[in-house]
Amino acid sequence: MDDLLQNTISALDSILDDERRALLDGDLELISSLLKEKEVLIETLNAQEEIDRAELEKLNDKVKRNQDLLNSALEGIRTVARRLATMRRIRGSLDTYDAQGRKNTIDLQTSRSVEKRA
Repeated sequence: MDDLLQNTISALDSILDDERRALLDGDLELISSLLKEKEVLIETLNAQEEIDRAELEKLNDKVKRNQDLLNSALEGIRTVARRLATMRRIRGSLDTYDAQGRKNTIDLQTSRSVEKRA
């Protein structure tokens, strides 16, 4: 294995470890900053003619692990966003149902102005 290939594999391995730590820590800025370098290294590997299959399998396992972590993080963000939207909706209105089962929405937005009486 030539030096360029070995250096590329080592660098990608290191970035995947850094990416995993960033995912576990919730460091979105670091994840973003690692993306470009990771893409360049993967392109370099794709251009190589001969690569040790065992080395690629190790890297592939790390990529899959990180993708699973990223998917979990994204699902967590989506869940929080849905919950916040529900909380905003609940604070702003109240849904009730009449005897016939028809839904009525009562707006709970309070006026922020103060009425002054003499």
